[in-house]
Formats: sequence, C-alpha cells, structure tokens
Amino acid sequence: MRYETERTRRRGHADTATDTLARGLGIFSIALGIAEVVAPRALARALGMRGQEGLIAGYGVREIATGIGILASKDPTPWIWGRVAGDGLDLATLATALESNNPKRGNVGIAMAAVAGVTALDVYCAQTLSSESPHPLPMQDYSDRTGYPRGIGQSRGAAKDFEVPRDFRTPEAMRPYTQPQAPQRPMPSM
Repeated sequence: MRYETERTRRRGHADTATDTLARGLGIFSIALGIAEVVAPRALARALGMRGQEGLIAGYGVREIATGIGILASKDPTPWIWGRVAGDGLDLATLATALESNNPKRGNVGIAMAAVAGVTALDVYCAQTLSSESPHPLPMQDYSDRTGYPRGIGQSRGAAKDFEVPRDFRTPEAMRPYTQPQAPQRPMPSM
C-alpha cells in the first residue's frame, strides 16, 4: 500500500525524488537571483562584462520569480521549463563575453560550464515532471462544426437584404478616383 504524502498531493505527481529536485532548483533559483540582484557589479566585473549590470540584475529578478513560481505552484513543471529557457538565455549572454579582448574569458568559460551543468539538471527535471504530470483533458473535436448556428443551407443569401450602416461607408472624399464622384456643390460667394 502506497501512502500519499502532502507533498505528492500538492505537486500532482507521485515521484518525490523529482519533486525534491524541483524544490531544490527553486531554492537555488532564488539564491542565484538574490546574488544577481544584490551584486550585479561584482558579477559583471568578474566576467569582464562591465556595462551589463542592469541586464544581470534583470536576470536576477527573473530567477527569483521563477524560483517562487516553482515553490508556490501545485505543478512546478511549467516553471522548471521556464528555468530551461532562462538557462538558454544565460548561456547566450555569456557567449557574448567570450571575445578575444576579454581578459576574464576563463571566468566566463567556468560560468558557462556551471550553467550548462544546471541546465542538464533542469532539462532532466522538466522532462521527468512532464512525463509524470497529469495530462489535461483530451482536445475536443470540433471538425464537424461550421460556425453557422442555423446551418449553411439557411445561411446562404441571408445577407442579401443587409444595408451597410451609413457610418461604415467610405466617405466620398476618400473613395477611389475610379468611382464616379458625386457632383460638387459650388461654394457660396461672400
């Protein structure tokens, strides 16, 4: 007999090891985000990315929000996938700092290796959660619907007597020159 714990009920799947990994990634995300928000200058200096402090702080806010989402949601799967997307963004940003004139390229390489390792964990966790998460209801089949409430047969010709409202018509001054223009009234003389 398998007992259902509070955590597995709250998360919506039965694998507590993956749930624990997701929670750990959430805590890691918050801690990393706080470091990026609190010390963006130090991180930019260590990576040779001066002038990118605002971007680093913004990435920190993203990390904090993702971590809170992971820890607060019943199903962390979409938030873990959000971490995967964020990891891709982090790797792309770090790759811009691999220029030959950056004296801190070695630090950037180490940072990229660390992000790649965390990305592997994120991908594993996201894939495992996706395979275990309860699937949504199957898609409804609407292929037999036409969009005509009374059917196509009764709808044919229904708009023949329709008159376009006056305010929907094109004003005379904006009509194409190919259409005959209404005769102009002479201007009153003063």
